[in-house]
Amino acid sequence: MPYDFQPSWLNEELTTYKNTVERFLDTEMVPYDEESRQRGHVGHDIWRRAGQLGILCTDIPIEYGGGGGDFRHEAILYEAMGHRGLTGMSPSVHSIVAHYFLNHGTEEQKQHYLPKLAQGELVGAIAMSEPDAGSDLRGIRTKATSNGKHFTLNGSKTFITNGYLAELVLVFAKMDTPEDNGKFSVFIIETKKHQGYSVGNRLKKIGLKAQDTSELFFDNINLSNREILGETPGRGLYQLMADLPYERLLIADMAMGAMEGAYQLTVEYVRNRTVFGEPLINKQNTRFVLANMVATLKVARAFVDDCINKILTGSLDTETASAAKLWLAQQQNLLIDDCVQLHGGYGFMDEYLIGRMFSDARVQRIYGGTDEIMKEIISRKL
Repeated sequence: MPYDFQPSWLNEELTTYKNTVERFLDTEMVPYDEESRQRGHVGHDIWRRAGQLGILCTDIPIEYGGGGGDFRHEAILYEAMGHRGLTGMSPSVHSIVAHYFLNHGTEEQKQHYLPKLAQGELVGAIAMSEPDAGSDLRGIRTKATSNGKHFTLNGSKTFITNGYLAELVLVFAKMDTPEDNGKFSVFIIETKKHQGYSVGNRLKKIGLKAQDTSELFFDNINLSNREILGETPGRGLYQLMADLPYERLLIADMAMGAMEGAYQLTVEYVRNRTVFGEPLINKQNTRFVLANMVATLKVARAFVDDCINKILTGSLDTETASAAKLWLAQQQNLLIDDCVQLHGGYGFMDEYLIGRMFSDARVQRIYGGTDEIMKEIISRKL
């Protein structure tokens, strides 16, 4: 019997939901993935259909229009997408936007934005990185000045996931006001409402070809206090830090799904690939490489499941989530590299899914906090 890496938390209700998610991906996304890769984005319609089916913001409470589930429902979607090498949609970033509202927004902001995010009416993005500021927020130059009645936002952002399709953007900006000078705030921008908002180039990446990653520009955008997350200026850094465990576990879980998918693809390939008159899987080296993958996947599954159980009970700390993100992203790159090697020259071909998964994996060690930042966070408790 083939090795099984099913999560320990999967029950009957979650299995039914998993089947729904997989049918949606297999009928609505997989057949159009090549088209999305060529175009550089998936379009808005797939977001609307995902929302209508109820697979967006599944861990947002029902009273705010969400699915009323928990992180396990989110994990099912990310892992199923990872199995199939689907990277065009980024529901993870979309969910992080929703959690900013859930955890830090006013009641009015929650009631207004969360149902629209859950229905896919608004595609969410987070605008933090800038040309001269990535992990180091002190380098952010996007600023908000005040005339006493409104804030005026000026600046630019880059590497913004969902940036081209985004209709709701949370923008990290430095306050240029006497009372909050140098502090950060998170501004809420509905993109169609501001003439000073513009989208730059869709960035050409070495991976994630179907995912829209863009530059964003803000030119004298006037915003009221009600368009600050929580309506309290200067709390942006606190809001960011509070949600980091959730974000980093998302990335770790995405890595889990991608590793499982890559392993399954490779087992199928080596069973059918003939070398010197026999299937490649008959070679001892092939079996040993696959055996290492099995060991990695079993450890990874145990680690991820432990983190998921912790986030369900509210006990997942930043250091543990950072360790999960660090280790699983590294293992994702190592494991898929071995998968490419077993595919031989075909593994280097863009038309083969394993080659795409190899290119897509590299950024996992960069976004959401680089490996180096993860190590710095983990080392604080040494």
